[in-house]
Amino acid sequence: MKLADFAMGSEFWLGDRKWRCTDIGTRVVVAIRVDTVRVSQENDRVITMEDLPQIEAQAKGWFDGPPYAIAEEVFDEDDIEACSPVPLEQ
Repeated sequence: MKLADFAMGSEFWLGDRKWRCTDIGTRVVVAIRVDTVRVSQENDRVITMEDLPQIEAQAKGWFDGPPYAIAEEVFDEDDIEACSPVPLEQ
C-alpha cells in the first residue's frame, strides 16, 4: 500500500494481523490491532492474560477512542509497503 491508500478508521493487514488506522502523518500511519486483543487482569496478586477476539473486544469497548485503551503502533514507510487493505465486506 501507499500512504495515500490509508484513511482514518480503515482496516488493513500486515502479515496475519489486522489493524485499524487511527492517525495518518506525513510519512507514517498509526493504528491499533483489531483482530485480537490481549488483556490482563489481576486478582489476589495473580495476573492472568486473555486474548479476546475482535467481536468480543469491540463489544467491550476496547477499540473506543481516542484515547484508546490499547496501544497504538506506528508504521513507517517500509511497513506501509507491506500492508494490504481489508476488503469492505469484512
